[in-house]
Amino acid sequence: MSKQKEKAAPQPDAEETVAPETQPEETAAPQEETPDPLLAELEALKDSLAKKEEQYLRLAAEYDNYRKRTQKEKTDAYQSAKADAVLAFLPVYDNLERALKQETADEAYKKGVEMTMTGLKEVLGKLGVEEIPALGETFDPSVHNAVMHVEDEGAGENTVVEVFQAGFRTGEKVIRFAMVKVAN
Repeated sequence: MSKQKEKAAPQPDAEETVAPETQPEETAAPQEETPDPLLAELEALKDSLAKKEEQYLRLAAEYDNYRKRTQKEKTDAYQSAKADAVLAFLPVYDNLERALKQETADEAYKKGVEMTMTGLKEVLGKLGVEEIPALGETFDPSVHNAVMHVEDEGAGENTVVEVFQAGFRTGEKVIRFAMVKVAN
């Protein structure tokens, strides 16, 4: 019987060797399953980050467009207000121009009117307002208003021969069209 016991004794050793081999297999399987949820979570976080980044870029672009639009509106409002203010002063300019064309014996009076007109032209120039050239120019309907037409062989085709009222503009915006007489 002792031989049988000896033979029985090695069997438990074999089971012990077999048991540790099965245990690493069981622990190896859960390690393979754990990266899958982590990778899925990582991918979800990357997608979320990409969406947030796109949302941020859209918001930044929208803000930039808003800033540009409000700046343009502010500039346009200033230009419009300036044009309206200048338009209110143009009758004074016209009256001074008529006064300069009248003959007078009083030289001091004439000099005073000339100085006033010069001062008004300087102020208009500082505001960026310029007189539209008209006399001798080719008629341009975008800046001239033709109120008379005359046949004149000495003048060229569509040439402005007389200016009744000066026109003014600031930049490309016409404040008042020049009232003119056009030949041919």
